[in-house]
Amino acid sequence: MARTPTNPPPPAPTGGTDLVNLREALEERYLAYALSTIMGRALPDARDGLKPVHRRILYGMQILKLDPTSAFKKCAKIVGDVMGSFHPHGDQAIYDALVRLAQDFSSRYPLVEGQGNFGNIDGDSAAAYRYTEARMTDVARLLLEGIDDDAIDFRENYSGDQKEPIVLPAAIPNLLANGSQGIAVGMATSIPPHNLAELCDAALYLVTHPKATTDQLLSFVLGPDFPTGGLIVDPPEQIAETYRTGRGSFRIRSKWEKEEGARGMWNVVVTEIPYGVQKSRLIEKLAELINDKKLPLVADVRDESAEDVRVVLEPRNRTVDPAVMMESLFKLSELEARFPMNMNVLVDGVVPRVVSLAEALRQWLDHRREVLLRRSRHRLSEIEHRLEVLAGMLIVFLSLDEVIRIIREEDEPKQALMERFGLTELQANYILDTRLRSLRRLEEMQLRKENDDLQREKAEIVSLVGDEQQQWKVVALQIRDVRKKFNPETKVGKRRTIFAEAPPASEIDLTEAMIEREPVTIVVSDKGWVRALKGHMADVSNLQFKGDDALKVSFFAETTSKLLVLASNGKVFTLDASKLPGGRGFGEPMRLMADIEEGADIVSVFLFEPGTKMLIAGTDGRGFVVTHDEMISSTRKGRAVLNLDAPAKAVVLVPAIGDHVATIGDNRKMLIFKLDEVPEMARGKGVRLQRYKDGGIADARVFKLSEGLTWTDSAGRNFTVPKSELKEWIGARSDAGRLPPKGFPKNNKFG
Repeated sequence: MARTPTNPPPPAPTGGTDLVNLREALEERYLAYALSTIMGRALPDARDGLKPVHRRILYGMQILKLDPTSAFKKCAKIVGDVMGSFHPHGDQAIYDALVRLAQDFSSRYPLVEGQGNFGNIDGDSAAAYRYTEARMTDVARLLLEGIDDDAIDFRENYSGDQKEPIVLPAAIPNLLANGSQGIAVGMATSIPPHNLAELCDAALYLVTHPKATTDQLLSFVLGPDFPTGGLIVDPPEQIAETYRTGRGSFRIRSKWEKEEGARGMWNVVVTEIPYGVQKSRLIEKLAELINDKKLPLVADVRDESAEDVRVVLEPRNRTVDPAVMMESLFKLSELEARFPMNMNVLVDGVVPRVVSLAEALRQWLDHRREVLLRRSRHRLSEIEHRLEVLAGMLIVFLSLDEVIRIIREEDEPKQALMERFGLTELQANYILDTRLRSLRRLEEMQLRKENDDLQREKAEIVSLVGDEQQQWKVVALQIRDVRKKFNPETKVGKRRTIFAEAPPASEIDLTEAMIEREPVTIVVSDKGWVRALKGHMADVSNLQFKGDDALKVSFFAETTSKLLVLASNGKVFTLDASKLPGGRGFGEPMRLMADIEEGADIVSVFLFEPGTKMLIAGTDGRGFVVTHDEMISSTRKGRAVLNLDAPAKAVVLVPAIGDHVATIGDNRKMLIFKLDEVPEMARGKGVRLQRYKDGGIADARVFKLSEGLTWTDSAGRNFTVPKSELKEWIGARSDAGRLPPKGFPKNNKFG
């Protein structure tokens, strides 16, 4: 009999080993790592706009007393102190953060003033920290203002032997003023810098209108203000949506100008490049594109920059349109870049969340009010302490002889003073520590004056702490002081990034842009041969044609023009005038330039003019109005415009200039009707223009009824029938019509 298998017993645990679930252990440890990265490295605090490394650098410089007016100190000293006391990470990471705070092309309002090589916009790195020196800027002092007045909370550093600030008082909205970028675990942040004066204006409006929306604040904050300038070409609606949601991007273009040279030549000079783009890498990329012939409009690129940016772009020839050349450069190079916006920040320093412009400013304002309250309470406690001391000193002056006697004769003078005058221990200690030279009449008067002043200040602070409206008034006053320092009239406060409207997005025909514009005369024969004669020739009667071929049509154009060719199968093909053969021979068949089907004839050849309307029709009598823009194509296969059912063929394509249409059929019946009755379409069969029992439409013409109907006979003479004599032919679209007026050409063509 088979035995039932049993699971083996689990192995006995060995000493010092715990069995854990691997999944749970990994989840727990990865979550701890993610939180550490999010909270302690990558995301900025919404209140002061700083990551921990930046906050620790500034606090370390505060401890070293590196004020804007003090002497510079080696960056090695700063990095060493910050790493040893607050930031237990690599020294190079700390130094890189310090360098970025000092670069005026990276920070809109630098927090560190550097001395030495701190890198440049070309992408060159800073010198080693043993060679460079630094101190704080005035902007950094504003961020730290009040840090010694119990304005913010402190926590123990990583070793537990010192305290470090959780957040800085931040007298400016640094989150938006300098922006921030970082990548955490599962989330990232990317905030562009803004103009401080505009942020102050928006904050002041938010103080007086607490429920203001982001759209209302955008009347003050126009958009990002990058330290490297440039042009933002996004539409206002898109910018507003980005600030409402906290997510989006900004399209930044380089600022350029045309610089005239000798003999009609010119260059384009780029004076500002997009934020975050390294100039050396940009020049290198442009040179590669030119060498690879991907920028046919550009002949050369030169970097003539000194302290400012000056990139010179030389065109291939002087006929190139500078705007077209720059559009090709914007499309292929970093002369145009996108800066992503993802306002993912630590709200209240704890919760990561994507905020709008209004929420970001509200976070800073609420923080400023909390800082004001804490500093006020701190000052109140200092005043109360001083008033207690002053009260004891005033008692001394009233009984000075008795105080001196007690000090000289008593074994325990402090206890005796406390019992004799009812003093506190603090007052008694202060009296005992006071020097005799301070006990003069003048000192007493000063103490009484100080006591009165402190009493008044105490009353004001007590009133402030208990009145929220008054608190916001003080906050608004502080914001106005900041705006005054960074107003748009100052060098640092002036807006650098401006706004412009980008041209409509379209494919740039670089081949056309390279063509030198010259006049030509287009000649088309009956058998579909085409050529382009130089200049505008009014008389083409002496031209020679191959065999029994003859002139079909000729018209003036330019080498940059495009031709539209209607085939009898309803397709319209596009030809470039610059690619047509010259006038020395008979030309070439158009079938070699476009994929015109066998059996399809050339019906009409005409010049492409954007926006021009045409009446197209087939032998079946159906047609519609179509614009030149709907007929043009970019391939040899052409574009199907008029849909036909065999055996119908396209036969009419005439300008739709006027208010009435005149049609003539193979049956020699003519009809006149309003142009409004014909629909405008991009492609299709159209509607019936004239009804026939046998045959179809032979020709059509659009004209102004008030000017009469004109046709040309076989001898080249023009005849015009006035409006008053056309009444019997005027009807509704799709009528049968009647025989034309006397003298109408026998070939049934208007000429």
